[in-house]
Amino acid sequence: MSDPVNVFSPVGYGQTLPAAERQRVLRNTYWLLALSLLPTVLGAWVGVSTGITRSLTGGLGLIVFMGGAFAFMFAIEKTKNSGAGVPVLLGFTFFMGLMLSRLISLVLGFKNGPDLIMTAFGGTAGVFFLMATLATVIKRDLSGLAKWLFVGVMALLVGSVINIFVGSSAGMMAISVAAIAIFSIYMLYDLKQIIDGGETNYISAALKLYLDLFNVFQSLLALLGIFGGQRD
Repeated sequence: MSDPVNVFSPVGYGQTLPAAERQRVLRNTYWLLALSLLPTVLGAWVGVSTGITRSLTGGLGLIVFMGGAFAFMFAIEKTKNSGAGVPVLLGFTFFMGLMLSRLISLVLGFKNGPDLIMTAFGGTAGVFFLMATLATVIKRDLSGLAKWLFVGVMALLVGSVINIFVGSSAGMMAISVAAIAIFSIYMLYDLKQIIDGGETNYISAALKLYLDLFNVFQSLLALLGIFGGQRD
């Protein structure tokens, strides 16, 4: 299982934007988020078809994943206000698809592998729909969650690194369950931030939501593989 990652860049909820501008940011974020899924699928298909990530296990896989992910996120942050921001983000999502392909290959090794993948996809879509609905009806300020979510992500990273070398199935299950909970709440927080006008850049907003979705999907797929995988 790849390590869960997210970007912690709190923006004050005290910022106010006209309603039309907030709607524009939200609309552009959703369009870019949908577009970003295409390179992810392509990257996963390339990875599964070529087996290029098959050897990325243990410490090597961790180094490649973390190094590539943070390099891309740094580049996105630097280009988010320019025309290069969208292509860099799409390049990042292709990379993440490649990194996800090893888990997908393992799940496809089960007799019911395609069903598990579709179930994980449907579950992730359901979580997004629920969090998007909650973000529109919750009126209270959720900015206080930021520091606790950040601590939770750091704990997940540490636990994931340790479990890579320990190789515990129970540890993977615990990390996956915790990741689903933390990144679902992070999704709510990020959506609320956009709706309230705390996030004004749709590239940054799409990146945050993409990482939330990626980690929920990955963790759901890992759990489904552990509990629901059927051998031939």
